[in-house]
Amino acid sequence: MVQDGYSLLLPSGLLDFFSILKVEETATQIKIYLEEKNTMDNPVLESKGFYPSSLVNDFPVRGKSLVLELRARRWINKETGEYVRRDLGLVAQGTRITQEFATFLKGIHGHHGSEL
Repeated sequence: MVQDGYSLLLPSGLLDFFSILKVEETATQIKIYLEEKNTMDNPVLESKGFYPSSLVNDFPVRGKSLVLELRARRWINKETGEYVRRDLGLVAQGTRITQEFATFLKGIHGHHGSEL
């Protein structure tokens, strides 16, 4: 049940596709381990294991960094034999941070006023 509280820290909709495996918390970091669910609406695609885990940074929480360790499934297209992955648009292009966090940082960087 403790892991349920951590779900509030995750990007909206992420738990539609991923399950929380475990959470590790230290004095400086919260690390949430997530694994992609074996659900795909396309009968041509079949799960064939996982890609190596990816680390993604998200909004800091109460002075601690928040790291998501994502374990994405490898799907094989049974008609073409090609491996594919689901693109949820979670990670900002060219970064290791969530799209939401990148948008937030971009807003601060472009902000020229004195208040935040």
